[in-house]
Amino acid sequence: MKIEQVESTSKQARVSSHTHVKGLGLNPEDGTAIPISAGLVGQSSAREACGIITELIQQGKMAGRALLLAGAPGTGKTALALAISQELGPKVPFCPMVGSDVYSQEVKKTAILMEHFRRAIGLRIRESKEVYEGQVTELTVEETDDPLGGYGRTISHVVLSLKTSKGSKTLRLDPTIHDALAKENVTVGDVIYIESNSGAVKRVGRSDAFATEFDLEAEEYVPIPKGDVHKKREVIQDVTPHDLDVANAKP
Repeated sequence: MKIEQVESTSKQARVSSHTHVKGLGLNPEDGTAIPISAGLVGQSSAREACGIITELIQQGKMAGRALLLAGAPGTGKTALALAISQELGPKVPFCPMVGSDVYSQEVKKTAILMEHFRRAIGLRIRESKEVYEGQVTELTVEETDDPLGGYGRTISHVVLSLKTSKGSKTLRLDPTIHDALAKENVTVGDVIYIESNSGAVKRVGRSDAFATEFDLEAEEYVPIPKGDVHKKREVIQDVTPHDLDVANAKP
């Protein structure tokens, strides 16, 4: 028997050497470069020039135009490009590529360029959905005998109690929700929301009521949601056209 390792098809981003860059490191008052700030050292003139470009982009005056950073290898061109994307916001996509990515015997050059262009375009989708949101106070899985016979048991339904600052509600959910809850590792004390139409489950974080517990793992604590358990919520999703292509390509 021959066993081969299956390589991942996910894109490997070559930004590992620049993960410390958090921005341009400019003085917010006059826009001058701070010698050592935001992970950048030196290149004061270039950072100040990139700060002007960032202001033009935020004012909408750079639409349809490109920016060329020229210089010798190792002078910080990629770091400055990443710093500009960090200044524009954490949801702005940064898609680096090198010339060797374009040349391939299997994929056409235009297809590779189109993929990178679609990776670099950010879309913000706003959608109003009916959700059940709150802190999990009870999570019980009720089982029943397998209707097909045998000694096994199947999940009949899931009893889930959610609490907010205004009240609480107990839900009797379909067994298919159990897989989504298990995938998100939902336990008692977590703050979650469930979309009523699709049944999608999203774990927001751990309730801040448990912030005093000693835990070796880093946990994000969030406050208990306000209002009713059943509410209409505006869900904002930041995606790229490439993410939509991948989602539509999956069977």
